[in-house]
Amino acid sequence: MDYKDKSISVENRVDDLLSRMTLKEKVGQLNQKMFGWNAYKKTDEGFELTDEFKEQVALSDGMGALYGLFRSDPWSGVTYENGIPLEQNAKVANQIQRYVIENTRLGIPVLFSEECPHGHQALDGTMLPTNIGAGSTWNPDLLEEAYGHVAKEVRARGGHLGLISTLDILREPRWGRSEECFSEDPYLASQMTVAAVRGLQGRSHDDLKGPDKVAAILKHFAAQGSGEGGLNAGPASIGERELREIHLPGMKAGVSAGAAGCMAAYNEIDGIPCHANSKLLTDILRGEWGFDGIVMADGGAIDRLLMQVGDHESAASLALFAGVDLSLWDTAFTTLEKAVEEGKVEESFIDRAVRRVLNLKFSLGLFDQPFTDENKYLDSVGSKEFQKINLQVARESAVLLKNDGNMLPLSNQLKKVAVIGPNADSIYNQLGDYTAIQPEGKGMSVLAGIKKAASNETEILYAKGCGIRDQTEAGFDEAIAYAKQSDVAIVVLGGSSTRNFDIDFDTNGAAIVSDIPTEMDCGEGVDLADLQLGGKQVELLKKVAATGTKVVTVIIQGRPHAIPEVMEHSNAVLCGWYPGQEGGQAIAELLYGLANPSGKLSVSLPHTSAQLPVFYNHKDQGRELSYTDMKANPLYPFGYGLSYTKFDYSNLHLVESELSIEDLKKGKKAEVKVTVTNTGSVAGAEVAQLYIRDMESSIVRRILELKGFQKVWLEPDESKTISFQLGSDELAVWNSNMEFEVERGNVKIFVGTNSIKNKHIMLKLI
Repeated sequence: MDYKDKSISVENRVDDLLSRMTLKEKVGQLNQKMFGWNAYKKTDEGFELTDEFKEQVALSDGMGALYGLFRSDPWSGVTYENGIPLEQNAKVANQIQRYVIENTRLGIPVLFSEECPHGHQALDGTMLPTNIGAGSTWNPDLLEEAYGHVAKEVRARGGHLGLISTLDILREPRWGRSEECFSEDPYLASQMTVAAVRGLQGRSHDDLKGPDKVAAILKHFAAQGSGEGGLNAGPASIGERELREIHLPGMKAGVSAGAAGCMAAYNEIDGIPCHANSKLLTDILRGEWGFDGIVMADGGAIDRLLMQVGDHESAASLALFAGVDLSLWDTAFTTLEKAVEEGKVEESFIDRAVRRVLNLKFSLGLFDQPFTDENKYLDSVGSKEFQKINLQVARESAVLLKNDGNMLPLSNQLKKVAVIGPNADSIYNQLGDYTAIQPEGKGMSVLAGIKKAASNETEILYAKGCGIRDQTEAGFDEAIAYAKQSDVAIVVLGGSSTRNFDIDFDTNGAAIVSDIPTEMDCGEGVDLADLQLGGKQVELLKKVAATGTKVVTVIIQGRPHAIPEVMEHSNAVLCGWYPGQEGGQAIAELLYGLANPSGKLSVSLPHTSAQLPVFYNHKDQGRELSYTDMKANPLYPFGYGLSYTKFDYSNLHLVESELSIEDLKKGKKAEVKVTVTNTGSVAGAEVAQLYIRDMESSIVRRILELKGFQKVWLEPDESKTISFQLGSDELAVWNSNMEFEVERGNVKIFVGTNSIKNKHIMLKLI
């Protein structure tokens, strides 16, 4: 049988296998129906496969993919008591794979798909800072390195597909999944997407067959970050130009980097659900960009199409025709055989999708080596090297927002330091949503980090003070008393995406928290109308500040909260986002000057929810727009972030101030140069940012558009000259005819330390 012969091409092997398959077997390859944690059960002798799993394999004489074999969290109910121990992960994966191969006619291996939006969501998985923090590093090279280690962990356990959030652009910070977004900006998010793909998959197609790479499934495609009202899966009321300018560049960049797949989004765009949007999933994704990977459905999303078409067969046909290849927990795709029999869909569309799924399995090398080395976990999961990289991501993700009077870094001569607040000593609150159950003692809280970084002579006084959302002030007195005694009070506030076993869950695993007491104020299903900090946190801060003790506020958060009162009552403020397992150490190092802050905001911070939207790249109206009762500008702008040193920009110039459109079409680029100097007394990293404003255009352009950035390390008094390249992709516009073209005219180029503090020059396009 040719499909078993690894000496022939993948295309020929797929052709041969497809020709041998029955319709039932084909449908089986398009289904990812069951939860992986239901495929096994723990016994006194080890692990055995469940009847439910065996019945699922028999249902279609095979299985396309199995979701979340190693997933652990309150929704799955998987803990250290009933889950698969790390040392047995590969063994159980091999046990499942062996059963599928040996108990089906053609022996087609199954794909294991795993959640890894910020590290592998599995027992003992390494948890990175969530994407909103990773985006604030402005360091794609570091992120690529981190995701290379994520891939090693997933593949060592037996996983093949890494489901990773990269495509959602944060235009609505009330949305609970804000933490999964790299940025409000498409260019920054695109660069981070490329880094994630390269980290997970490598830089060539052949790397996927390696023992330490997994296929990247990018989610969510597309525009989920613009849901109306910030409500999860809400409609995105945007036009095609907004879609192409803001929400599609990430996936296009992912395709160029070789991404093996993407996941369709729950939302609709202008009335068309993404799972039924053939223009999006076929015409643009495949026709325009040449994507040849798979499109996976989001959890239960195809079944949601029933409200339009009335039955499962029609819902499945609609999604399949649009371009969905692989289901996720849906009933609809299990009815595709019946849909063909009833004439609702042609078998050729099933063949199209099956071909893509099989191609991915061959590309991963599963037909030639379906099993995992059962000893690989020993040097791949939780390695010291990964821990160091994780720590560096946490260091670089934190953004210093305020530092009046050089309050930071803290002196090691302080006699007493009060550490106060609901996020001071809570590991789970540092980790974000999509986080596995954690073992006791893993990771470092902010409190633990401060105790490690501070002098042995410094007395650390800790009081929680209050919770994230609760309304009690019972802990205030202790916190205030400690603040009065101390030289400085470090107040650690913010939010939490921590799930617990009392929370109810939607059918797709989203948290339902509206009617039950919980500290969770962020994460999937947890959307806010008001971006102020919850509970009594601001009142606690005010009373601590009223003691007269100097206050340093650290904010642990998964979304950009509205924090004007926090800024008012703090001498210094550090935004740590959700900094991951090593976040406590990273934040303490920054507070004590053992590391220099270099993070820059990947999203604008609003004064209040009433201002929304406040993203920096709004349309240019030719005048400054404002409200009568408040400012329209953000509290802190996109790209902002302080350091313990100062940077100066000089000698900004174009190598050529004029460039012809014809030369751009031939591949020539405008070269922009600038010299950056560290004028301070300590070494540090600066993110030089380049923006453009098109001064003459056939359409209304944005006030600013990020088109380049570089992060550079500079010693005191050191200077470096940075070069940026602007080609047709950076300078083109979706014109009045929806054609992506460079137009003649003047383009103002801004280079500087953030989106509002910069120098500019003019490029003339002729």
